[in-house]
Amino acid sequence: MTISRRLFLVFLLAVSIIPFSAAADPAPGGKYLLYIGTYTDKDSKGIYVYRYDAASGELNPLGIATLTTNPSFLAVHPNGKFLYAVNEMQNYKGAATGAISAYSIDRHTGRLTLLNETASRGADPCYISFDRSGKFALVANYTGGTVAVFPLSPDGKIGEASSVVKDAGTPGPNKERQDAPHAHWIEVSERNRYAYVADLGLDRVLIYNFDAAKGELTSAGSAPDAKQAARNANDFFSAETAAGTGPRHVAFSRDGKFMYVLGELDSTVTVFSNDGKEKYRSIQKISALPAGFSAPNDAAEIAMHPSGKFLYTSNRGNDSIAVFTVDQKSGKLSLAGNAPTQGKTPRHFEIDPTGTRLFAANQESGTVVVLAIDAASGKLTPTSQTFKVPSPVCLKFVKVE
Repeated sequence: MTISRRLFLVFLLAVSIIPFSAAADPAPGGKYLLYIGTYTDKDSKGIYVYRYDAASGELNPLGIATLTTNPSFLAVHPNGKFLYAVNEMQNYKGAATGAISAYSIDRHTGRLTLLNETASRGADPCYISFDRSGKFALVANYTGGTVAVFPLSPDGKIGEASSVVKDAGTPGPNKERQDAPHAHWIEVSERNRYAYVADLGLDRVLIYNFDAAKGELTSAGSAPDAKQAARNANDFFSAETAAGTGPRHVAFSRDGKFMYVLGELDSTVTVFSNDGKEKYRSIQKISALPAGFSAPNDAAEIAMHPSGKFLYTSNRGNDSIAVFTVDQKSGKLSLAGNAPTQGKTPRHFEIDPTGTRLFAANQESGTVVVLAIDAASGKLTPTSQTFKVPSPVCLKFVKVE
């Protein structure tokens, strides 16, 4: 094989495993709906909705979009017509599983109309996303330790699972939280060839083969014969974090060269470099907490700013958003500060479509707080906007005009 041929094949392998394409630049101002998923064990009734003017920052409540149980994570379909929610529960219709629900979006009123719901194929589903074609939804079931794929019909309804896989591996050292596999996040790669799964219990980001035609997940060792298993083993990538990290959610650089894994249990971010070979290589581990803070803390969410220059994570305990600057060459992070969320237990947060504001959901305080993002430094400053929402845990924008 010639040198040029070998280099071309290496290039093809490298681009095939890049997880996500470069993030789009911040969108101009427009009109949006902001959906808020909640836990319904206290005062909440389901999913709430606000109308949002991205140009002025004005936010107006529209009430309850739909009544449903524990819609703790939401996802808006790429076509903008449908919203999907996990129903985080351990028992659904007498089975040891949670559920997922599909809704059509009324872009004028913000109301959600239930299309159908189905078992998530594992207890306590906590994350839902889509493949690159928008034809499948992928779900991570925390307590069940499973990940599942569901076909989506053109009318938005969810079909029966096309694939269900239980994560496997050696649990981490935290006996209370890492007693078994606990899938916490799932997304597909840029070319729809792989599904990445952050498993808190196993201290790993597992990477499954994804058949985008059939909606099937496979991993090394699941093949019907030894030869196929060997081929799968060569295609099976994974990223291991330090023992006791507890991977929760994952973010990627704009060019896909770097993966950022949020450790819930030790409140860190582990940076991995993708060199186009078989595994991600850890190049940095950095705390998301301010120096001197020693009280209990659980990290919750991680997100890259649309510019790719800043990374944010949320801290439940320190009750803050950690602000990191991203070195554009090395991918490494520097902690630029921690911004208080003016509430208790910030869980999910969402950067608005313009990239100028960050919305933080304070679960225990029952508030959503808006922080302004400085375009030069990425730092966050308080605004006067604080909104009461019972037990908010997830935020999603939908453009309406």
